[in-house]
Amino acid sequence: MTADGLPMPVRDPALPEHVRIHEVGPRDGLQNEKAIVPVEVKADFIRRLAAAGLGTIEATSFVRPEWVPQLADAEQLLPLVEDVAAGVRLPVLVPNERGLDRALALGAREVAVFASATESFAKANLNRTVDASLAMFEPVVRRAKDEGARVRGYLSMCFGDPWEGPVPVERVADVGRRLYEMGCDELSLGDTIGVGTPGHVSALLRAVNEAGVPTDRLAVHFHDTYGQALANTLAALHHGVTTVDSSAGGLGGCPYAKSATGNLATEDLVWMLHGLGVETGVDLGRLTATSVWMAAHLGRPSPSRTVRAISHQES
Repeated sequence: MTADGLPMPVRDPALPEHVRIHEVGPRDGLQNEKAIVPVEVKADFIRRLAAAGLGTIEATSFVRPEWVPQLADAEQLLPLVEDVAAGVRLPVLVPNERGLDRALALGAREVAVFASATESFAKANLNRTVDASLAMFEPVVRRAKDEGARVRGYLSMCFGDPWEGPVPVERVADVGRRLYEMGCDELSLGDTIGVGTPGHVSALLRAVNEAGVPTDRLAVHFHDTYGQALANTLAALHHGVTTVDSSAGGLGGCPYAKSATGNLATEDLVWMLHGLGVETGVDLGRLTATSVWMAAHLGRPSPSRTVRAISHQES
């Protein structure tokens, strides 16, 4: 450990020099909380994350309020963070054309759609088959692109499904290819229930490449159910992936997959990347303080090991 409390960097030349962290705490993290966080607190959360150096912060979701009541205040939130949007990317999730209309009306310049690699999860999450959900997303992606917006495609259940079990990499690659060919600028591959392991990650990334999606269009989104999120991230980095999703303080899971535990904690990710000599632009101290602050609002400690370790050292 260095004098400033950070890991001693030991550069691995096989890894990317820089990783872009796609922070999902305000959206994917808070949507799974039982408590409704006040919109002013959410806006402050986003500002604090931006001040910590995070350049991409997924702000909210334009789903119907009865589906995800924790994010029912999307229209109120975005105007409160207009000052942040000048220097930070603030993507939002849109489930359909109505959601896209709402997002575009508030000036959103980056949107995301949320697809599934499995039929069971598509039914649970979208009440549609995989084919029907992709057909629903196609006009959303097309209109967003016509409006000059950047589009991310999330693909969930890429490694395992609580109803169907292991998911064949060929199926994931096929659905991922269809999202990419639809016009998605980026494809985020999600281990929604956290059952992936490093060898599986490498095999899946190879299959997605072989289906026609280049590595520079890929992101990874890991959950830490079995403690594999960092190991899986490292496997993705060795493959050449340079965008990693994570959630400040390890917030979140998935409201439609009860076996899904928290996302990879951004602090744990930053600690590993800094130790590998990979640049992130993130101030770990400020980020940790932000997660401690949010944990106090939620009334429980952060599950992030790095947050707990740094907080213990400072106490």
